[in-house]
Amino acid sequence: MHVPDGFLDLTTSVATAGIAVGAVGLALRRAGREVEAGPAMPGLVSAFVFAVQMVNFPVGAGTSGHLMGGALAAALVGPATAVVCLTVVLLVQALLFADGGLTALGTNVLLIAVVTVLVGHAVTRGAQRVLPRRPGSVALAAGLGGLVSVPVAALVFVGLYAVGGAVPVDLGHLAAAMLGWHLLIGVGEAVITGAVLSAVLASRPDLVRVARPSGRRLVVVGADGARTAVAASPSAEDAGAPVPLRRPAGAALLVCLVVAGGVSLLASGSPDGLEHVAAAVGFEGAASSSAVSSGPLADYAVAGVPGPLAVTIAGVAGVAATSLVGAGAVRLVARRRAHG
Repeated sequence: MHVPDGFLDLTTSVATAGIAVGAVGLALRRAGREVEAGPAMPGLVSAFVFAVQMVNFPVGAGTSGHLMGGALAAALVGPATAVVCLTVVLLVQALLFADGGLTALGTNVLLIAVVTVLVGHAVTRGAQRVLPRRPGSVALAAGLGGLVSVPVAALVFVGLYAVGGAVPVDLGHLAAAMLGWHLLIGVGEAVITGAVLSAVLASRPDLVRVARPSGRRLVVVGADGARTAVAASPSAEDAGAPVPLRRPAGAALLVCLVVAGGVSLLASGSPDGLEHVAAAVGFEGAASSSAVSSGPLADYAVAGVPGPLAVTIAGVAGVAATSLVGAGAVRLVARRRAHG
C-alpha cells in the first residue's frame, strides 16, 4: 500500500510528513532502550521486510498484496526500533526504486512504519494476555496483530483521503473497497508473520523480543566480539552462556538475498490493493511520477539488463542498502545513548 505522489494534496502531504517526522524522532529516542544486542537484528529486520515486500501475492480478482511487516518487526525488535526499521525500508524504496512518492513519503511512513507497527504491537500484546502461555501463542498473537494492522492502515488512508484527496470520490465506496481488499491482504500478512516467527522461535527464541520473559539475562556475542547482556527466553540452556549471533545473522541475510533476488521473480504482477481500489473508485489518474522515476534502479529495473536479472540486481542492492542503513541508524542511536 505504497501511496504515490498526487493522491493527496500538498497540505495533507505536508501534515503527514510532520506527523511522521515527529513519530520517527520519538522512535529513535526510544529505540535506544530496545537495542540490546547491537545493530545486527534491526539491520536484518529492515532487509527482510524489504525483501518480502518485493513478493506480491495474489488475493483474487486481479489484485495482489504484500507484507507490510509492522507486527512482525515489532515482535522481533520492539515497536520503537520497528518504526525505525520500516522507515529505512520506505526511504530506500522511495529514493532508490521510485516505489512510493517522494511528497507522499511522510504518508507512507505514517501508514506503514507507524500505524501498522503500533496497531500490530498493541494487538500482539493484547492477544498474549489472553492466549495460553506457550511458544506457539507468540506466533499466533503476532499473526493476529498483522491481520488487524493492515485494514486499520487502509482505513487511516481513507481518513487522509477524506481530508485531502485529489479527486472527489464516494467516501463510503472508498472505505468499503479499501477495507474489503485489505482484510484479505491482512490474512496474508498474518500467515507470513506467524510463519516467520514460528521458524525463528523454533531455532532462536531469544531473538524474538515479545517472547522474552522479564528477569532472565543471557550474554550475546556480537559480530565484533562484544558481549551484551540481554533478556533470555525460557528455552535458553544457560543464562550465562555466550550465544553467538554470526551464524543466524549470516543465514538470515542469505534468506533475504534469496527472497529479494530469486523468489521475487515469482511475484504477482497484478496491482496491489490500493492501486486496484484507485482504479475502481476513480482516482487512479491522480497519481504522478516520482521525482526519481528516471533513476538507475527505478521500478526495480536496470537499463540494458533483461527483466529477471534486473529484478535480481535490484533486490540484492535493496537488501544491502536496507541492512546497512538500518544497522547504521540503530548503531548511531546506541552510541548516542551510551554517551548521553
